[in-house]
Amino acid sequence: MRTINKWLIAWIWAGSFACLAAEPDQVDYFAVFLDGKKVGHAIQNRIVADGKVTSTEQVRLSINRVGVPVTLDMTETAIETADGKPLGFESIQSFSMMTVVVKGQVRPDGTMEVITQSMGAEQKTEPNWPAGAVMAEGLRLLSIQKGLTEGTQYQVRIFSAAMMSALDAHIVVGPHRDIDLLGITVPLAEVKTTLSVPGAGQMVTISYVDDRQRARKTIMPLAGMQFELIHCTQAFALSSIDPVEFVSKMLLQSPVALKDLAKVGSITYLLRPKGTVTSLAIPQADTQAVRKLEDGTIEVTVRPIKPSAGTTFPYKGNDPDVLAAVRPTARLQSEDKTIVQLARQAVGDANDAAEAVRRIEAFVAGYVLYKDLSVGYASASEVAQSKQGDCTEHAVLAAALCRAVGIPAKVVTGLAYVQEFAGVKNCFGGHAWTAAYVGGQWIGLDAAFKGTGRGGYDAGHIALAIGDGEPGDFFGLATTLGQFTIEKATVNTQ
Repeated sequence: MRTINKWLIAWIWAGSFACLAAEPDQVDYFAVFLDGKKVGHAIQNRIVADGKVTSTEQVRLSINRVGVPVTLDMTETAIETADGKPLGFESIQSFSMMTVVVKGQVRPDGTMEVITQSMGAEQKTEPNWPAGAVMAEGLRLLSIQKGLTEGTQYQVRIFSAAMMSALDAHIVVGPHRDIDLLGITVPLAEVKTTLSVPGAGQMVTISYVDDRQRARKTIMPLAGMQFELIHCTQAFALSSIDPVEFVSKMLLQSPVALKDLAKVGSITYLLRPKGTVTSLAIPQADTQAVRKLEDGTIEVTVRPIKPSAGTTFPYKGNDPDVLAAVRPTARLQSEDKTIVQLARQAVGDANDAAEAVRRIEAFVAGYVLYKDLSVGYASASEVAQSKQGDCTEHAVLAAALCRAVGIPAKVVTGLAYVQEFAGVKNCFGGHAWTAAYVGGQWIGLDAAFKGTGRGGYDAGHIALAIGDGEPGDFFGLATTLGQFTIEKATVNTQ
């Protein structure tokens, strides 16, 4: 029930990509605020040498998760030519005990050589560079070319090594106004950036930039809170912090107490958008029907599916979406030797897919021994080694074990009902689980809840994003949570 760190990965990158300094050998410092509290800092610099431009950003922030302090460190480096063409990149993400390093080179033929290192393991891939995508210098040069005349609009694709993907951005220059930067008023231009995330809707950030296109202040919504990066002195940026108690702020009150969820056939939820929100990105799924009503509310009916026996594995079909859910990824290393061994151990002598996924769900529930809040964001192979983590670690391990035996699987992020959490009763909180493809349908598996005796996936789950467990997938959760209330929940026993 705790996917907090994963949202922050995506959010930190998305809010700060336009903040890099325009001058060579210039270092800029930013204070990071969450809901008005200083929770960390960012350091950004740009170095020009030997015909190359190297742009680096380091971010450190700390939060509390039900009293447990968690620190996140991220460093992202972009190497480009003087005219903004991509040459290489590096991303280092450290969360508690977990560190993931991604290094890449962009070849002249448009392919990449990418090496991902984690827990002593190394994975090499050769994907294509996203057509037309730019990094820090390319974005800076485009911004200078377009200028800061109010009303100027343009489109750009922005690549991030941390997310290993490019997102389409629509940028609009707004009015020039006086902006307060921690007690100092500075005339700046407003720049609104709307990022489109496939399958997860849109995210909007507001930056205030100076006449050299340097962002001095950036504001983003984060699940009902406000995330800010504000330019400041080095001394203030590195000064003491006041970590936010994060989890309690991310809970949604349920309109009714939900009991005996294992016996419930389905639940229909009525989601009411808040404030000026006009639409919600709620995905359709085999276990979740979504309907927009005339008054703007969203009706979501969650109906768990019990898989029928009779489906063999591995999957032999030709559906491209299903086939993609069998392949290994950077987070779901289904070809890892330990993962393959654990998958065989979990499945045992089962030759039926329905029985195999039930065994995998139960195996993961028992395999993750240390169910705590200290892990930031581990991949499946890391969980296999550490046997530690929360709901997300259960979800990625279960998905990887399914893929290792040829059963298509995805990672789902959304909300799950609990009777009490962090002192709040009858609420929904951020959660992650697994969807497995059995008998032509995507069914739900919840190894984290299976381990608590709840029974696994049930109608108390509302999916907000479905993917491979990559940081970008958490946009769906972060862009939607905080934008609605659960107005009604109707329990159906059939």
